[in-house]
Amino acid sequence: MGTNDLIKELRGTHTPIVVICSPRWACPLPRRGRTALRPSTACSTTFRTRTAWRVIAVRRKSFGFDGKTLIHPSQVGPCNDIFAPSPEEVDGARKIIAAFDLPENKGKGAIKLDGRMVELLHEEIARRTVALADAIEAMA
Repeated sequence: MGTNDLIKELRGTHTPIVVICSPRWACPLPRRGRTALRPSTACSTTFRTRTAWRVIAVRRKSFGFDGKTLIHPSQVGPCNDIFAPSPEEVDGARKIIAAFDLPENKGKGAIKLDGRMVELLHEEIARRTVALADAIEAMA
């Protein structure tokens, strides 16, 4: 999804950091049902302003995008760091999976883990996180 094109169509203003929450957030939704299409967001022309670029990338990840289109080699490392699960996320995900795999938790829709409620939807997210981390590890 090209920000410049969207801004033009919305008759918005081109700024160094264009924030279009609702339209951008909704874009990954239709693609999630198709395994061949992975939602990614457009390139950022602010590639020389690392702080602005990072803010944009982190925001896009929070909207559900799986990656960004890159226009400069300096963006590859930071993009991988942002969109790949962190070691802490992977450790937490493995802990959730292990807790749901315990015999006493089989078939439960929610469990208590470290003082918080964890639901089956968290287990699904955890399994997806671990699968992504394992796929990245296999590529190394």
